[in-house]
Amino acid sequence: MQGPLPVLLMTRPAEASKRFVAGLTESGLRFDTIISPLFRVEPIAQIPDTTGVGGLIFTSANGVQAWQAQGGRCDLPVFAVGHATARAADAAGMQALSADGSAEDLVTMVVSQKPPIPLLHLHGRHTRGDVAGRLLRAGLPCRSAAIYDQVAQSLSAPARAALVGEAPVIAPVFSPRTGEMLAQEQASAPLLVAAMSETVANALGSLHKRELKVAERPESEAMREVVSDLVIRALAGDY
Repeated sequence: MQGPLPVLLMTRPAEASKRFVAGLTESGLRFDTIISPLFRVEPIAQIPDTTGVGGLIFTSANGVQAWQAQGGRCDLPVFAVGHATARAADAAGMQALSADGSAEDLVTMVVSQKPPIPLLHLHGRHTRGDVAGRLLRAGLPCRSAAIYDQVAQSLSAPARAALVGEAPVIAPVFSPRTGEMLAQEQASAPLLVAAMSETVANALGSLHKRELKVAERPESEAMREVVSDLVIRALAGDY
């Protein structure tokens, strides 16, 4: 007798979660979905003055969307940490180069491009990687500005019920802060976690989990590959 379908627990903001799930369902995988964001994105303060700025740096699609929503300039060259962020910038009418990797990869790419300076890194209130500081130490003038906040939210009742239920739960975790928040939850279900990076994996701490896999690259496409593998294994009872 076949057991219950695995549950895909998405804790990113709703629209990003829906896009990620759509990419999985296109491959024909079967699972139940619970979308329960652990934070919501809210614009903060007034966007910074860009007079004299040579280029913009984004380390998330959330930053691009917050910048666009607040009427930020779209006529400056953009350097993006990964393909998803670059696609968001392109969709907003900007021209973006993707580092296809981590903050370190982004800094390396920007330095190699010899970009017009000074640069401006636009990010959320909670950020890691010290991109502006690394660029300054590499000799490229760069300042940073938080233009949105990631406001914490509690898991929904269905999400918490899944974490203590019988069905296997696949949880993609995309940021260290989300990992830290998820680690505070009670979990007894068979929990299979996909982490975007080693830093994210470390943030999960002592969270009860049956398996933890880290994506080969800190990108949505690589995460989708890991999650697909975990869903297939959950369907087969191989966990």
